[in-house]
Amino acid sequence: MSYISRSIVAHGDPRAAYELTKDMESFPKFMPDVQSVEVVERRENMTITDWVTEIDGTEIIWTEEDHFDDQQMIVTYKLIDGDLDKFEGQWIFEPCPEGCKITLTVDYDFGIPELVHLIGGVLEIKVTENSDMMLQSLKKRLEGAE
Repeated sequence: MSYISRSIVAHGDPRAAYELTKDMESFPKFMPDVQSVEVVERRENMTITDWVTEIDGTEIIWTEEDHFDDQQMIVTYKLIDGDLDKFEGQWIFEPCPEGCKITLTVDYDFGIPELVHLIGGVLEIKVTENSDMMLQSLKKRLEGAE
C-alpha cells in the first residue's frame, strides 16, 4: 500500500474550487488523463461515479463512492470496484493568503505484491504525476486559464 499527499495554491475562492471538484463529470474537459467520469447514482452529498483514466497508454477503470462535506469543503472518495485493490483519499480546500490551498490525498494498493516489489517506485511516480496533473488542471480552471 502507498499513500501520497500533494498540494497546490491557486488564486481563487476555496468554495469555487470545491464546487468545481464536485462536478466530476466535467473533469474530462480539462484534465488530460481523465477519459470519462459518469455519475451512476446521486444522493444528497454523495455520488457513485464510474471513471476511465489513461496513464502512459494504460487504461485504468474503476467505480468510486464520493462524499461531499459542504461545511468543511472536503470531498472523500473510496473505490467500490475496479482495477485496483484500494484507491481512496480526499480533496481538501482551505483558504490561504494567496486564495486557496488544494490538497489531494491518494491511498492506493494495486493488489499485486510482486508488482509493487518490482516497480513500486515507478507506480508511485505515476500516481504522483497524475495527482499533480489533476491539481494543475483544477488550478488553471479555477484561475480562468482553461
